[in-house]
Amino acid sequence: MRTASFLCFTFIIFVSQIVDNSEASFIIRRAPKKPLSPVIFVPGDGGSQVDVKLNKPSTVHIFCTKATKEYFNIWLNLELLAPLIIDCWTDNAKLHYDNVTRTTSNSPGVEHRIPGWGDSETVEWIDPSHAKQGAYFKSVGNMLVDNGYVRNVSMRGAPFDFRKGPSELGQYFIDLKKLTEETYDLNDHEPITYIAHSMGAPMLMIFFQQQTEAWKEKYVKRMITIAGAWAGSAKAVKVFAMGDDLGSLGLFASEMKPMQISMPSLAFLLPFPAVWKPDEVLVSTPRRNYTHSQLNEFFTDLGYPIAWEMRKDNLKFVENFAPPNVEIHCLYSTKMKTVEGLRYKSNDLSSTPELIYGDGDGSVNLRSSQACTLWRGLQKQSISTLNVEKVEHFEILHNEKVVNYIKDLMIN
Repeated sequence: MRTASFLCFTFIIFVSQIVDNSEASFIIRRAPKKPLSPVIFVPGDGGSQVDVKLNKPSTVHIFCTKATKEYFNIWLNLELLAPLIIDCWTDNAKLHYDNVTRTTSNSPGVEHRIPGWGDSETVEWIDPSHAKQGAYFKSVGNMLVDNGYVRNVSMRGAPFDFRKGPSELGQYFIDLKKLTEETYDLNDHEPITYIAHSMGAPMLMIFFQQQTEAWKEKYVKRMITIAGAWAGSAKAVKVFAMGDDLGSLGLFASEMKPMQISMPSLAFLLPFPAVWKPDEVLVSTPRRNYTHSQLNEFFTDLGYPIAWEMRKDNLKFVENFAPPNVEIHCLYSTKMKTVEGLRYKSNDLSSTPELIYGDGDGSVNLRSSQACTLWRGLQKQSISTLNVEKVEHFEILHNEKVVNYIKDLMIN
């Protein structure tokens, strides 16, 4: 009996040791969990919420609100873009350029703020009510959260006043550097991945040009750009001439134009010389052509020379197309009708021109969204691209191939 009991006890110990050893062996063989590179979203033109508070001396209509006690959202607020009310919105949203100070200001009595600094919510949704039309980085954000990211800890947002150009956004670049360092410290000193859309791409280019190589090597993992307007867009010329209805059947370009052409960011996004040749025709009339190098003459003849003044303020950013010297992933779309130029049937620039189309995503020309590839061989860091065909400039943010590319890069 003792022998049998001893053998049984010995067998149990032996088996338990095998189990313990196999579990230990499994733990040793299992690969360590990949650290997550924290994310900072950098939005593009129209990609940040805008709030205002009013104390106006007058209004454009008697039914426009003259004064408010609190801030309220004007972008994106679809209710304010309704007929007639849109005139109130335009007056509250547009900027006024000072040719002496070379800066812009709001309409008298309008105070604005860009809410949600560091918060991913205000760039995941540019409509605070979460209306479908206001979904922005939402799809990418949800994917990241589903895979371990935490909003406002390992996933941040860096909204800015998209109406202004880089010449007025010096403090933004300072704040973005601080946000980067803060997010790095919050996440066990993991380098940051920046995910940018549209105008956010050249904004990041400028930001990285301002940083030392040592700083970038410490704090930056990579940048991912979606529909990046790296070298501007010919559509900006069209907006100055005609305005833009934002692709909505309920809006009219003529109603949106006063606000749109007041934005220095639109002048900044005029085609960059990095990919447009000086003698390339952008606008033609029966009497003459306006080339890329003659845009100043076009704006004078258009009756809006302020456009060129705003462009001049940002020329140093436009002309410096030096590589950012960070790992780049350029995701873009092709085979969508995209404005390449304007053709007037008369010499009257107040008439409606014919639009000349080329390749791109409907807003950004292909040559601009691919301009990141010009830096291959000029920087040691890799440059990768993904072409998603027939996806519109904003819809690409929710495209399955794009979201999966980011997931594979960040998670898998």
